[in-house]
Amino acid sequence: MADVKKKQLVFNIIEFLRTSAQDGTVKEDDKESLEVAVQCIAESFGVDPDSSSDQKSYSIAPASLLSILDVFLKTKAKSSSSSSSTTSTSTPAPTPASGSSKEGPTEEDKKQAEQMKTKGNSLMSTKLYDSAIEQYSEAIKLFPNPVYYSNRAAAWGGLGKHEKAVEDAEKALELDPKFAKAYSRLGHAQFSMGEYEAAVSAYEDGLKLDSSNSNMKAALATAKSKLAESSSNSVADREPTRNDGGAGAGAGGMPDLSSLASMLGGAGGGGSGGGGGGGGMPDLASLMNNPQMMAMAQQMMANGGLERLMQNPALRGMAENMQNGGGMPDMSQLANDPSLRDLASQFMGGQGQGQGRGA
Repeated sequence: MADVKKKQLVFNIIEFLRTSAQDGTVKEDDKESLEVAVQCIAESFGVDPDSSSDQKSYSIAPASLLSILDVFLKTKAKSSSSSSSTTSTSTPAPTPASGSSKEGPTEEDKKQAEQMKTKGNSLMSTKLYDSAIEQYSEAIKLFPNPVYYSNRAAAWGGLGKHEKAVEDAEKALELDPKFAKAYSRLGHAQFSMGEYEAAVSAYEDGLKLDSSNSNMKAALATAKSKLAESSSNSVADREPTRNDGGAGAGAGGMPDLSSLASMLGGAGGGGSGGGGGGGGMPDLASLMNNPQMMAMAQQMMANGGLERLMQNPALRGMAENMQNGGGMPDMSQLANDPSLRDLASQFMGGQGQGQGRGA
């Protein structure tokens, strides 16, 4: 058998259900089902909602379950608010121990940090970079402001410690990604380290935020110039270079025709035939000024003929003999050398045959 409190609760639940059926809360189609449910509940708990005796014993009128629930909810909300307010005002915040981290800088911390930054700036103007770094570092301990990191990056740069400058500039950007001056500090540090591509990127990012910054524009132009120069030098370093070590060697191992002509012309004697060299050798210095001879020489250089010609043992011997002061070779002996005649026929196409001296 259910106790009195439970019967009282059930009686008032039944009252709530019947009231809901009467005030339109329950749809007309559901009223019959609800009445069946009320009868089942009443029989299960031994309550008669139509009995005046039960009405007198269990009813909470003029209150109702809804009004009691409403009072309860309001009391609960007020109690929770009061409890929270009491906790925040009556319970003092724990004081951090010396050296421990705080939840955030106080206004006094910020004020002191700003004073240290100002002192650091003053030291920077007199190039006392070490002392400036100390001031900025103390300011950062009190208030990790991106400006303080950026200023310390400049001080590191003044000492030539550009790696440290990069670290501080990146920390400043981590705290404030839209701090254009930090990009300038970062670009300068990277440029000083020879990292021109990274410097270009940093300056470009900074100019996206401050497009009118003339100093950053000039720095970007310089960084791009250095990047192009370093790229050009890098390509040149990778190019294969041929040099046989011979006198008058030109680019790619080809003989320098002007130097060779001067050497041969100066070695010749004052033979007959209008400036011919000793032994009937023509003055090559004059020949090299002849447009037809220059065109032929350029053609031979283009197809590699002159380089192969100079690899002939007889010509190499001739050049070495001339360099050692042996004088010009006898032209008649050279003409009788079968290998030279073949080379002349191959590379000159017979143009050198039958031509007179001293043209």
